Formats: sequence, C-alpha cells, structure tokens
Amino acid sequence: MLIRGQKVMLDADLAELYEVPVKRLNEQVRRNLVRFPSDFMFQLTSEEAKSLRSQFATSKAGRGGRRYPPYAFTEHGAIMLASVLNSPRAIEASVFVVRAFVRLREFLASHAELARKLTELERKVAGHGSDIQSIIAAIRQLMAPAKGRARQIGFRRR
Repeated sequence: MLIRGQKVMLDADLAELYEVPVKRLNEQVRRNLVRFPSDFMFQLTSEEAKSLRSQFATSKAGRGGRRYPPYAFTEHGAIMLASVLNSPRAIEASVFVVRAFVRLREFLASHAELARKLTELERKVAGHGSDIQSIIAAIRQLMAPAKGRARQIGFRRR
C-alpha cells in the first residue's frame, strides 16, 4: 500500500507473514528502535489510521480494536524486521535475503569480468583496425583497372 508516497506494509500484515503476534512484533521494534530509522519505518498518525480503518472495516477502538496507530514498514524495514524477529519464518526470510544479496554480488562480479574482457577485445581490435584498412585498400588497388594503355598479350595478326 502507498502511504506518505512510500510503498509500505503494516505491522499486522508483516506479523502474519513472519508468523508472530502483532504484539511481539511491535515489542521487538521498540526494543530495537536504532535499527529502524525513519526511512525504514514510521508510525501512522491517528488520521491515517482512521482512514485505513474505514477502508478495511476493522473494529472500532474499545471493541477489540488497536490502542495505538500501526507501524508502516518500507521494504528495508521489512527486511530489518526479519533480522530482529526469532520466528522460524522470519529466520527463513533473513537467510533468503542474505542468499539473494550473495547471488547478486556474484552476478555483478561476473558482469564486471565480462565488461573487462569486452574492453580488452575492443582494445585489440582497435589496434588491428588500421591493418585491416590497409589490406582492404591494397585489394581495391588490385581490383582497379590498370591506368594507361595495357600491353596486349599474345600474337597479333595482320
């Protein structure tokens, strides 16, 4: 969902994804606040929470609703959240993210190697470019008709 111009997931949705109660998720966030700067997570204002409540038809406060506005997590915050939670699903997500970054680094390294080889090949071809042009010029000279009157070959009949 888009809130404050950022794509975010709410704490309740992430709690479901990571298979932990919302209460435990928010508890871990409060215990690790330094890991969640404002570009990773923010708490909705009362107005934003009311707007969401009316959109999703959640229960009213005082009748099983939430006491505090929910937290919204950006993708970086959701990844950080997986690292501070201790559920099997959160651990699995953290491992998945680490493996994805390792694969990305390997891909970029191989891409850099390919770029280096391509640059080397361009350098080699550039050095031979003038040689190839000289050969082509010589072939064109041989193909061009001779200048002046050509001497006839063979016997001439009178």
